[in-house]
Amino acid sequence: MKRKFALFLALCMVCAVLGGCGGGSERGGAEGSNGLDDERKANNEIVVAIPQDLADSLDPHGSMSAGTREILFNIYEGLVKTGPDGELIPAVAESYRISEDGLTYTFKLRDNVKFHNGAKVSAEDVIYSLQRCIKSAGNTGDSALVSALSAIGRDTLTAGDDNTVSFRIDRPDPELIYFLTVAIVPADYDQLDTAPCGTGPFRFVSRSPQENVVLEKFDDYWGEAAAIDKVTLRIYTDPTALVLALKAGSVDLCPHLTAAQTAQLGTAYTILEDTMNLVQAVYLNHAVAPLDNETVRRAMCYAINRQEIMDMVADGHGVAVGSSIYPKLTRYFLPELVDRYPYDVEKARELLAQAGYPDGFDLTIAVVSSYQPHMDTAEVVVEQLRAIGINASVQPMDSATWINDVYVGRNFQATITGVDAKNVTARAMLERFVSDNGKNFINYSNAEYDALYAQAMASASEAEQTALYRQMETLLCDTAANLYIQDLADLVAIRGDLTGLRFYPVYVLDLQTVHYE
Repeated sequence: MKRKFALFLALCMVCAVLGGCGGGSERGGAEGSNGLDDERKANNEIVVAIPQDLADSLDPHGSMSAGTREILFNIYEGLVKTGPDGELIPAVAESYRISEDGLTYTFKLRDNVKFHNGAKVSAEDVIYSLQRCIKSAGNTGDSALVSALSAIGRDTLTAGDDNTVSFRIDRPDPELIYFLTVAIVPADYDQLDTAPCGTGPFRFVSRSPQENVVLEKFDDYWGEAAAIDKVTLRIYTDPTALVLALKAGSVDLCPHLTAAQTAQLGTAYTILEDTMNLVQAVYLNHAVAPLDNETVRRAMCYAINRQEIMDMVADGHGVAVGSSIYPKLTRYFLPELVDRYPYDVEKARELLAQAGYPDGFDLTIAVVSSYQPHMDTAEVVVEQLRAIGINASVQPMDSATWINDVYVGRNFQATITGVDAKNVTARAMLERFVSDNGKNFINYSNAEYDALYAQAMASASEAEQTALYRQMETLLCDTAANLYIQDLADLVAIRGDLTGLRFYPVYVLDLQTVHYE
């Protein structure tokens, strides 16, 4: 869906750039009448703004944020990859076959796939990559990947010839194929941390920490070549500096903007709209009182007015959610859960009193300061919770502190963030809330939930597995695990003479088909 904001672009902003924000002071070339850089167009290159630096390690088999994964999507490919409609597309493998008993997988590799270092992809590289990923997955905390890939018998990974790889699993797993989007890397390459080397349409060129990352079109790509020759991912941790850079024409494409930010832009940009494929919520630490009290959490759920949040933050855009599945996971999403806790201040106050908190309590909400949609949401949530007597406040922090203190350290009361999936499975969203899961940062503990998950993992039936996941999704809602809000609107500013950006049902930024008209 497209919509254009026809606001006047103030020419006085062409020089307004803030120093001290990564890459924000850089300008290049002459500007056209639309205020954007014509030299970049002549050179067939673009500047893409991102709100934070990539992870310290760019190893695709390591632990990384969603913001890093969405960029590495352009560099790495698996045997298969997710397509724009959620379908699995053959990638490094041109085809695959699963035996009738669901236990043997055979992949026929393309014969023209090269790594970015020029080496031809072989069956040995595929076997090495899968074995490496199986080994490293346990160290990343990605339990969904661990549980999927651990079913592969490592001693059964074999090469029939240089273009064929097969393996066996110990039990049928309807979701396993979706996890084989994991990156294929060269077997003899040891610089993945700092210099990624994949098979995707773009190759890594350079990185200046807290400033930029540079990618270039990979000329030997096996498939449709990237349309743009060079991409500079410029880092803007200051939202104000980002808007100034957009107004000044320093940026050609910027995803994940708020409605307030896009409203400040002029006719040089087209605003594209989709959703981010995540679940934004006030995530609550169940190990901290009084958030360990289900009645308190239910009271807080009744205090949240989703529509007001979407109206205030995104001019009404976004899709409400009632549990930890976002709408584009259509097979699992239950829209009726959105109405489980209708906005009701009196009901919320009544439940708080029943729980022993008639006068409310203090609550600190941790938020990554560079991510404006979450910061804006936090300001609205604070006021909604204050209406029922909860004295809420926002604790802004940088992304590294948030990861260390909140996500890993679990040293927080509440946080507003978005949880996404690496692939189009419910397992990728729901497994983290199993009691002993390494990614269970909210410390959710529910024996019934754990049992449902165990049944789902033991099931060889896709239909039965889906039904079990829906029960898990419902249980998260019924127990008020979190204050579920929305799948955020993804507002993307793209210069008016650029087109071809594709949206996906997973959190990625695919630059392959972006091109100048």
